Amino acid sequence: MRKLLTATLMIILISITGCTAPRIRLFPSQADPLREFTLEGKSEPKILVVPIRGIISNSPREGFIRTRPSIVQEVVSQLRRAEEDGKITAVILKIDSPGGSVTASDILYSEIAGFKNRTGAKVVVAMMGVAASGGYYISLPADYILAHPTTVTGSIGVIFARPKVTGLMQKIGVAVEVNKSGPDKDMGSPFRQTSAAEEKIFQDLTDRLGIRFIDLVARHRQLEPEIVAQVSTARVYLANEALELGLVDEIGYLENAIHQAKKLAGLAEDAKVVVYRRTEYPDDNIYNTSTRYGGGKASLISLDLPGSLNHIQTGFYYLWPAAIMGE
Repeated sequence: MRKLLTATLMIILISITGCTAPRIRLFPSQADPLREFTLEGKSEPKILVVPIRGIISNSPREGFIRTRPSIVQEVVSQLRRAEEDGKITAVILKIDSPGGSVTASDILYSEIAGFKNRTGAKVVVAMMGVAASGGYYISLPADYILAHPTTVTGSIGVIFARPKVTGLMQKIGVAVEVNKSGPDKDMGSPFRQTSAAEEKIFQDLTDRLGIRFIDLVARHRQLEPEIVAQVSTARVYLANEALELGLVDEIGYLENAIHQAKKLAGLAEDAKVVVYRRTEYPDDNIYNTSTRYGGGKASLISLDLPGSLNHIQTGFYYLWPAAIMGE
């Protein structure tokens, strides 16, 4: 309580004194460079652990105090730094994500695949609580996928989310008039119901993006047609079911993922396991997911009506919707 009061007083002081006050930093900055910290081991080459947690997005998260970089920006920043370090010969992607937007997921998929091709580094995925939909999509370039015994994965498909406020508008007596240059110009508008013809178009777009996802899974995981047909229902699976279907290679814990990374890269047992962070943490270990400040949680849909209606974003998502409420 005393720390909170002190911080509040300092913010008020800065606000009152304006630009004449000396520049005081109350919090670490996202502008701080990433630094390498060793979690365990002594010998080189090294293994880098990259945490990927939350809804996958390429939009920054704006807060009251500071703006945090998007997951895409943060992960790419780490891959770029690792690419410049020839001593990093293996990367573990520690994924805990229900997925995210189609484009953001595809960007990370491409960045991870490109990193592998350019560096020759081995990539191991360690799935944590949830690695579904886009969380699975970005796992596909990996050389090895390990699921925690309690991981929920799968949801291999796409969802097109679009809010509708027509019922609310009718209740409060508000209408929107539209002039359009073509009959389909306002398709998907939240201010009117979707026509049958528009629904068919949207379903076709959704199906084609879903096929792209399924084809990548079939190619990377070398699945038989009957398995492809089974996973294309987009249901989720527990780790043992995912292993039986061939979606993952092993069930285990983070230490098993580290062991596998060492094996694939031909590293010694005492090889360094490192992370990139912007600040030092006491008693740091592989379960710390922090590279950004504040941790941050996101929600696909905000229910603080009516002021937060603009937070409901229309778009195509590789996302398991049931998991986003905890984000």
